[in-house]
Amino acid sequence: MRPGHPFLLALLLFLSQAAGDLGDLGFLAPTPGSSSFLGFDSSSNFGPGSGSRLGSSEAPLSQSFSNFTGSVDDRGTCQCSVSLPDTTFPADRVERLEFTAHVLSEKFEKELSKVKEYVQLISVYEKKLLNLTIRVEIMEKDTISYTELDFELIKIEVKEMEKLVIQLKESFVGSSEIVNQLEVEIRNMTLLVEKLESLDKNNVLAIRREIEALKKKLKECEASKGEGSPAAPPPPSPGSCGHGGVVNISKPSVVQLNWRGFSYKYGAWGRDYSPQHPGKGLYWVAPLNTDGRILEYYRLYNTLDDLLLYTNARENRIAYGQGSGTAVYNNNMYINWYNTRNIAKVNLTTNTVAVTKTLPNAAYNNRFSYANVAWQDIDFAVDENGLWVIYSTEASTGNMMISKLNDTTLEVLNTWYTKQYKPSASNTFMVCGVLYATRILNTRTEEIFYYYDTNTGKEGKLNIVMHKMQERVQSINYHPFDQKLFVYNDGYLLNYDLIFLQEPQ
Repeated sequence: MRPGHPFLLALLLFLSQAAGDLGDLGFLAPTPGSSSFLGFDSSSNFGPGSGSRLGSSEAPLSQSFSNFTGSVDDRGTCQCSVSLPDTTFPADRVERLEFTAHVLSEKFEKELSKVKEYVQLISVYEKKLLNLTIRVEIMEKDTISYTELDFELIKIEVKEMEKLVIQLKESFVGSSEIVNQLEVEIRNMTLLVEKLESLDKNNVLAIRREIEALKKKLKECEASKGEGSPAAPPPPSPGSCGHGGVVNISKPSVVQLNWRGFSYKYGAWGRDYSPQHPGKGLYWVAPLNTDGRILEYYRLYNTLDDLLLYTNARENRIAYGQGSGTAVYNNNMYINWYNTRNIAKVNLTTNTVAVTKTLPNAAYNNRFSYANVAWQDIDFAVDENGLWVIYSTEASTGNMMISKLNDTTLEVLNTWYTKQYKPSASNTFMVCGVLYATRILNTRTEEIFYYYDTNTGKEGKLNIVMHKMQERVQSINYHPFDQKLFVYNDGYLLNYDLIFLQEPQ
């Protein structure tokens, strides 16, 4: 093929356009005896030629092009090869990028919702911490000596906040500056409470001695005041029934919150009564699980001080109790067996079931429970005469029945039928063989409104106002020696002193 052939020129121009990133391509005219032919050097790479450029400026081509090559065979035929860039659109990679972006967006939204939730929790506990700070400041400035219980209750609240902050730190992703700051403030609060407690411990016993001295003086004043007037009948001796029944009740004394916390609103508590050792019974606390039905854990304390300070407790698990109608008598706990009309006797020393018995025809599982208190169809009671159970049957159409039990075998010894509908009462207790029933007046008061005397078979109405700390009373247990009511009130443990009608000697 002759140099300058029109077909070859057209081919080279086409190749030049196809490799668009190479710029203008110059072709050099051959020189006789030269080893170059139309811009191709002897190494088969395009390079600068020795003649003028074809249809372009006269500047020499100073760069080599690596994406196409050319060669001339022994017959003078030009052969060219071109490597074109891959111009295919990468659709699969774009699709993968879109999917990845979608997944990341969902994760971000999820983490953002967590952050919002944590921010709300932090604001709530900031308010609690502020309230605690104010309380501690008041205690620090006040001249009143606080008991160990005051400090222990504050410690419990601080510990609950410490637990929350630890949980937040473990699950919080991202900046945790606010959480760290809260943790430091709570730690400082703990140290401050401990410091105040150490400063005040020396005053606790002194204040108690002063209170006892004041009580003694008050009694002396009352005695001197009564000189010259007819002698009033003495109060009934502990554990005796030498009186005319309950005529009044004191205001409540708040002992403390139950050891499991604010969420455990249902339960019972009291003191063991044994006729052989009436003044030596241990204290027991039996909060139900948060479902308000299952009695699973209970604690025993040898003294009231141990209960107040949450120390030296024996904690036991039974997992088959139901409702808050529990009572303790002679070192045995009496409960309603879960999901049945059976009653059981649990030995507190061994935490084992000593006896189980079916309570004949007793309604159960919320058929005739108390007003606003579920799962208490079967309610045990203890008084000077021993062990009782209050319940209803279908035959009694929901009216209360009182049965005296043999505390050893759980056999029913005798039964009395009342005219009082059980679900209209909020709770009951027994004193000297007399049933007393309460009902709700409002969120702060109850009324002892009904009695039934098993000694005479008489029943009637009463009007004794009973103040309370929270809205609902879940259980009432009477202790014959202390002559006190032990009331479980929405998680709080309350004490009441009973006032009896004094019979003339």
